[in-house]
Amino acid sequence: MLVKYWMSSNVITIDEDVSMMKASRLMKQHGIQHLPVMRKGRLAGIVSDRDLKEAHPSKASTLDIHELYYLLDQLKIKEIMTKKLFTSHTDDTIERAAALMLKHDISALPVVNNEGDLEGIITKGDLFRALVSISGIYQAAVQVGVELTDEPGSIREVTDVIRSHDGRIFSIITHYEHAPEGYRHVYIRFKGVKDESGLLAELEKRFKVLYHTRDKVE
Repeated sequence: MLVKYWMSSNVITIDEDVSMMKASRLMKQHGIQHLPVMRKGRLAGIVSDRDLKEAHPSKASTLDIHELYYLLDQLKIKEIMTKKLFTSHTDDTIERAAALMLKHDISALPVVNNEGDLEGIITKGDLFRALVSISGIYQAAVQVGVELTDEPGSIREVTDVIRSHDGRIFSIITHYEHAPEGYRHVYIRFKGVKDESGLLAELEKRFKVLYHTRDKVE
């Protein structure tokens, strides 16, 4: 799945010479937490609500309210923005975007095209939406986790059993992180099975079942 299908295209930006006060008002007005910062129409940095909070004078400050507002109105975004930019490309996968955010402890990436022009922004919230979509949880409540040998055809053996019980499969997720050497963990979400206990009994007889659950999203 590509970033361009999950990013926010109507991105709100701010010029680097705008004051911190205006940036704060802009975030509150639009209900956002990140603003790409522009310099002469080109992406120059990014500022977050966390940057604004860290730059805000301490409550222990001796400044009165008028002095405080004056100070915040004089402080320019270019003085507090993050200049070392990590960006995503419109044709990057959402997995790469997520890996970048995790590695660098950031919660948003400006998205650019081949010419380096700003096309949008993708946030952790967007990645959560993508994860939920990939999982198929809104289409099928039932999920089974199994431990399988890391060999060609091992997943098909499980899916054939599910289909033999009239199950319709909506997602298959696999990973190796917690599996023993030579094995992998596979999570299959499905619906349509009339006799779930019968299916589970057959799966447990033939495979190592990690869990079987029915999710409810309220």
